[in-house]
Amino acid sequence: MGHRDPASQEAVARSHAPPHGGVLRNVDVDWDRWPVQDYLTENYRQLHPADLAVIEHHSRFYRRFPPDSVDRSLEFGAGPNLYPLMMAAAVSRHIHAVEPSAASVAYLTRQLTDGPDASWAAFYRECRWQQSALPATLTEALARVEVSRGRADSIAPGGYGLASMNFVAESVTEDADEFDELCGRFVASVAPGGYLVAAFMENMARYELGDGSAWPGYPVDERRVGTAFAGRTEELAITRTGADPSLPDYGYTGMVLLTARRPP
Repeated sequence: MGHRDPASQEAVARSHAPPHGGVLRNVDVDWDRWPVQDYLTENYRQLHPADLAVIEHHSRFYRRFPPDSVDRSLEFGAGPNLYPLMMAAAVSRHIHAVEPSAASVAYLTRQLTDGPDASWAAFYRECRWQQSALPATLTEALARVEVSRGRADSIAPGGYGLASMNFVAESVTEDADEFDELCGRFVASVAPGGYLVAAFMENMARYELGDGSAWPGYPVDERRVGTAFAGRTEELAITRTGADPSLPDYGYTGMVLLTARRPP
């Protein structure tokens, strides 16, 4: 991962110090410091079994809908991960990627304007194998995407027919109430009767990336995810998959995968 600057590490640690020694909340973290290239190198420069599991799960969900049948969908906390945007392009005519980190927004914007990194080609081949309705090229799929910088509370309720969230609510806070609040905002982002698909890291607490920076995590499992969504959704289906040994050891034990619908 290269040389780690001790002064830079200390600054990151200070910026993430929770008030009064408590848990880290989303607002306590300077997400503009998110080390995009380290994160991509560790997780997305090659197609991992964990990615295949998410793509297979989400693609089964998307195949339930006719091509181009959703006018507007949301990627809730997009980060620099392109493959959720790829999959939505099979059914969504317009995909709105909302992300608070300036670094991640800059990366996504470059992918749309300058063309995607070559490493994403393998992901798109898999997505297109799973969903034949996808456009012929990744560039065509990403042409449906609009990127906006914004926090969860900036997302207007009820503005989308479908929303996707991947490794967000459990990876931006250590506070149980805030996790529930983020899940609630995710559900509220779709209109009544709208659909939801999501993935969560299972049992991941605070984790460290390759540059030495530490980031908040709230451990969840199938039961905890179910508790957050059961009273807010219908047609709720939750499954899990085991940990992927080819990924960095962030302390997680697998992934929790969800589909649901906001009640009409």
